[in-house]
Amino acid sequence: MKQCVEHFLAAVWEQITAVYQEESKRITGLKEQSRLQAGILQYLKVAWKKGKSPNGTIFIDVYEPFSWSDSSYKVEAGSYIQEFTDVQHIEELFSALCTKTEEVFQSEQYGPRFFDYRFEVVLEFEHDKTVLHYQKELLNNRKLASTKQVLASFIETKVMAELPVRPSDNDEFFLAKHLVNPHFFHQTAEEVEPLIHRLQEKHRANKERLDKWIYYYTMAFKQWAEEHFLTHYFEQAGDYRKEWVLKTEDSVQQLEQEKLDFFLYVALKIGQKEPATRLEYLELAKQLGSLQAANYLEKGSGRFESIRKRDVFEGQANDILQTIDIRVLVEEENAYREALYYIIQLLQEGFPKGYKLTLKSKAKNYLPIKKLAKSKLHQFFANCLQYPNLFPLLADYAQLAMEEYAWYQDVEPSEKSAMPSTYAVFGLGLYSKDYFPLVQRYMLLVDTEHQSVQDAYAEAFLEAHGLSVEMMPVFVAILLGASESAKPIKNIDIMDLDLLVVLRQELEKKADYQRPFVLYRIFGSSKKLAQRLKQESAPIRDELEKLLQWMDS
Repeated sequence: MKQCVEHFLAAVWEQITAVYQEESKRITGLKEQSRLQAGILQYLKVAWKKGKSPNGTIFIDVYEPFSWSDSSYKVEAGSYIQEFTDVQHIEELFSALCTKTEEVFQSEQYGPRFFDYRFEVVLEFEHDKTVLHYQKELLNNRKLASTKQVLASFIETKVMAELPVRPSDNDEFFLAKHLVNPHFFHQTAEEVEPLIHRLQEKHRANKERLDKWIYYYTMAFKQWAEEHFLTHYFEQAGDYRKEWVLKTEDSVQQLEQEKLDFFLYVALKIGQKEPATRLEYLELAKQLGSLQAANYLEKGSGRFESIRKRDVFEGQANDILQTIDIRVLVEEENAYREALYYIIQLLQEGFPKGYKLTLKSKAKNYLPIKKLAKSKLHQFFANCLQYPNLFPLLADYAQLAMEEYAWYQDVEPSEKSAMPSTYAVFGLGLYSKDYFPLVQRYMLLVDTEHQSVQDAYAEAFLEAHGLSVEMMPVFVAILLGASESAKPIKNIDIMDLDLLVVLRQELEKKADYQRPFVLYRIFGSSKKLAQRLKQESAPIRDELEKLLQWMDS
């Protein structure tokens, strides 16, 4: 080994040894490490740059750095750097770096869970106005075999086992990463999908865990797509929003069909959480020559009636993109009836309920409810609600579309997100008392933690109907359906004995934690209710005192 290589490696390893000793202490102290993580460290990058110093600077990264970060350990190079005059010297340095790293990597001198089962060594070296790049992956076959055994046992005992057995959240994070790792799974939908589906079913009743699981595999799939698939066939161009630009026809010709099929599967799975990414990936797959992607973009999966034409309306649906396009050719009741028939049939056959709707129509109606997005979907249902003869059909649609933990895609995920059926239910509840039971069902089902457009419905309801003894049950249901951030209702007049009595009777049927929330929305704070109580005389004062006890409890 040349002396310059020895000096360079010694300087690097002195720094690495100090860092590894500190990392070892930290890792040893970690609690609740996942059994699916063989170890933590899996990367080492050493780079030399000339810079402004006489002999340049050595940059060392023990974790893969983000493109925008500057977290490298820095070591000033010595005069030995002047001896690196030939590419052969740099290649010898890389070989020596790999040998030294492999020796430590295969040992357990820093603890059994210090290194992962694989390790990437990178050397970058400035030479003749360019940067030479070397990269090598090391494998610890003993750890790899052990991790495979642990993973197989985990799947059998935690994933496939019957409820109430569930994996831990931390284990699911690493399982998602392993799903796109060819060391553990063939990259095919047939092998990966059953495990994803199994955990989705296990978490069906726990939205927080379900959302996390979907997030974990979505992020793992995106990483695979962008770091291990697309980079082989595309280059990224642009300063801000990076766009994928096809490399050459030669690279496309080398593409294996199985990889392309898996990329399509990944695109569809990602689309459940990120529709825009799904569309982008399908367009890229189309550029790679995928006829399936082209069909998905044009017609969907083929499971549904993609086009329906009538004299008064035209409809087009794509289940892959989760879109429905409605064109009203004649502004009349029958056009909206035919459109509703089409949408209902799609949903009955399993079309995604959280779809996005585009509309071409001369009529532009919207419901008189604050917070609702003025989207094409909203406009469509508000247009339908102009025809009372369509109310029963709208109710049928609402009963079919209503689904907890699902949202229309007419807006980006935000405070304006709405559960499927929202616009139909809200309109029916405003325009006809016949549909109060439908409103009550909606308010029982709506996810008050992740949706707030219903908060403004109470005021619109009062504006439409006023408040009576007969309406109190549905009014209380509307109040309970609001999110925790809902504010007290303005200008509500409830100081009628019959109304207060029926309010109390209705609240007696509710849980203890629900009563203060309803009263807060009607009266504001308990202090305000107490002040109002002083202004009233019996028997109204007596009823207010009973209500105040619930607010103070």
